[in-house]
Amino acid sequence: MAGSAVLSVPDGVSPGIDYRAPRWLPGGNAQTIWAALAARRHFGAPPRWQRSRWSTPDGDFIDVDQAQHPSDAKAPLLVLFHGLEGSSGSHYAMAFADFAAAHGLAFAVPHFRGCSGELNHAPRAYHSGDFHEIDWVLRRFAAEHAGRPLIAVGVSLGGNALLRWAGEMGTTAADTVRAVAAVCSPLDLAAGGHAIGRGFNRLVYTRMFLATMVPKALRKLDQHPGLFDREALLAARDLYAFDNLFTAPLHGFRDTDDYWARASAKPVMGDIRVPALALNALNDPFVPAASLPTAREVSANVTLWHPAQGGHVGFPTASRGVLGLPGHVRTMPEAVGQWLLAHA
Repeated sequence: MAGSAVLSVPDGVSPGIDYRAPRWLPGGNAQTIWAALAARRHFGAPPRWQRSRWSTPDGDFIDVDQAQHPSDAKAPLLVLFHGLEGSSGSHYAMAFADFAAAHGLAFAVPHFRGCSGELNHAPRAYHSGDFHEIDWVLRRFAAEHAGRPLIAVGVSLGGNALLRWAGEMGTTAADTVRAVAAVCSPLDLAAGGHAIGRGFNRLVYTRMFLATMVPKALRKLDQHPGLFDREALLAARDLYAFDNLFTAPLHGFRDTDDYWARASAKPVMGDIRVPALALNALNDPFVPAASLPTAREVSANVTLWHPAQGGHVGFPTASRGVLGLPGHVRTMPEAVGQWLLAHA
């Protein structure tokens, strides 16, 4: 395996993860797409899930999947918050479940509203800065698993929301969790939102997200007639337009610009008082490297890892063999999981 850095790592920031992409996967897009579609997700048996439905304080529900592998009663509980339109079936969720099983940890994936396969009841859905929901979920896990240290990882959207929560909670976050980590998260939502709306990203990733988000929004409109302008939503061709019509107004924001500004984790990362890791590959097609926080912009509790390669929630690693096809995606969960365990 070999690879070359796309950007130098700034002072005070570490590559953190010993990762080099296979020769046959050059560039962030290849590393992103191959990981999601073709790479091996687990070394052991695939995770078996037990689903629970939690009633929310506002009369809605979320579905929580807990992995059914053995773990000691006092072993840490690792909670994963998934990314945009993700679920317990996402490649990274299965890879983290495999890490948890290999290390005897309890593991759970709470689904954001509408992401478990069944539409939630309330007019609201979920968004990148939903730290109130993160707070309620983590507090419930802590209460139900009082004998276990609680650690949490958020991926992409889920990581931004998790770090936003850690910044908003300040010193009180440590009452609930031992440590948190964000993987490939757009910590500056405006920078990430504009990046995914251009060029190849718009043709591939934007279309992929809108292909599930628009039908769910239309089903939400059937639930709550008059919630938004149907024809305007059908005309949306990027996430900026979708958020302007759906995500922002449904969750108390004036418009997309207001949402992206007020929901970003980057402005509050100086207020984080619990051990926190932010991992972002410098070739992530969704997250411009120039938008990443520097060591001067975060608190001393925050560790920044900026490896040169990995793509967006990719980090595929070659298996042994001539080419190592199809490879696996366990390198990143192992590195992030070990960092969390060191602080648990």
